[in-house]
Amino acid sequence: MGLGDAFSPLREREFRLLWMGRVCSLAGDTLIPVALSFAVLSVDSAAWALGAVLAAFFVSRVSLTLVGGVVADRLPRREVMLACDGLRACVEIFTATMLFTHQMTFPAFVVTGAIFGAASAFFGPASDGLVPQTVGGANLKRANALLRMSQNALNVFGPVVSGALIVAFGTGTVFAIDGVTFLFSAWFLMRLRIAPHERARPARFLVDLGQGFREVSSRGWVRAPLVCFAVSNFCFAAFLVLGPVVFRDHFASARLDWGVVMAGGAIGAIVGAFVATRLRPQRPLSFVLAASAVLAAPMLALAQPLPVGLIAVAWFLGFGTGSLSNTTWETLLQQRIPSAVYARVRSYDILVSFIFMPLGFVAFPLIANAVGFTRTLIAAGAVCGATNLAIAFAPDVRAVTDAAEAPLVEAPQPRAA
Repeated sequence: MGLGDAFSPLREREFRLLWMGRVCSLAGDTLIPVALSFAVLSVDSAAWALGAVLAAFFVSRVSLTLVGGVVADRLPRREVMLACDGLRACVEIFTATMLFTHQMTFPAFVVTGAIFGAASAFFGPASDGLVPQTVGGANLKRANALLRMSQNALNVFGPVVSGALIVAFGTGTVFAIDGVTFLFSAWFLMRLRIAPHERARPARFLVDLGQGFREVSSRGWVRAPLVCFAVSNFCFAAFLVLGPVVFRDHFASARLDWGVVMAGGAIGAIVGAFVATRLRPQRPLSFVLAASAVLAAPMLALAQPLPVGLIAVAWFLGFGTGSLSNTTWETLLQQRIPSAVYARVRSYDILVSFIFMPLGFVAFPLIANAVGFTRTLIAAGAVCGATNLAIAFAPDVRAVTDAAEAPLVEAPQPRAA
């Protein structure tokens, strides 16, 4: 498949509208990580403060993600996404106003992070479930890859632009821009015209959750990678929460340098997503999990900080293999999980994958203060790499062959309430 074929999903009107909405929203979101890190550190310079804000976002997202999955299977997914876009626009505009007026506080960051995370808990399963409704089956993997490539193409410039905007106008401007992009996203979503997705028979909330759990627990090829994702994301929290502090303490142009590193990872993610559309390994899941052991590289590069360029290369490799893995994983789920229960399975995926990440955001600054940043980052990188390699060779994971050849397994009907 050539580069032109990677853009073939855009020929389908509904996916094109979905893609344009996602691009608008992502354009603002790519500015936020750098702005959030330094906005929080400007209020409280301790690493634990940034960790607490990030933890508030992820705790809220993780704790509500199962509810989000049930809602996305019961209600029209477009409407769920529209509500989430509206709420997130309000959060970002509020944050911008508080920053402009110098009234933003650490508790306010925690509260807004939690609200934003709650909206993301509902948006994620609905958004992922909507993709197969907007594109033909032959273009599904290309559509997932295109969404990921678009996100990371924006990530190439977003962190650097964010750093420049912060220097010129302050962090409030960045949050204001992100709030406006959610409004543009909602406008494109409102133009979507799609048929209702297949829904399971109405049942009690706990019955719906139970059916989603059975769909996950009955598939070894789903269970094992979720363990891998949980451990990897916990370890990777060390890079995200300690990185800005390391750069602040070791590099003169911390804001711009951290943006350069983030941009390097974004370029790697573009390459990884594109490679995912071209590769057809016999055992796709085993292949991408083994490749994801390279996620250890950026943590090791940060441990005894290498020059900025080398840290950016390490993040390029780590995020690139992560993007390759995520594109393949999401396509496997969309192809092999029945539509009526997909959002619930995806919500369990998100729950397990990120459940320990908030703990990492809080724990790693404390561990680093106790044993040192170098030892903490080396240990996190080693555990991350070893876990990916171990799960990659698990029997159930190796048993997954080319997804294009796999028949769709019908969903069992829910038991009577």
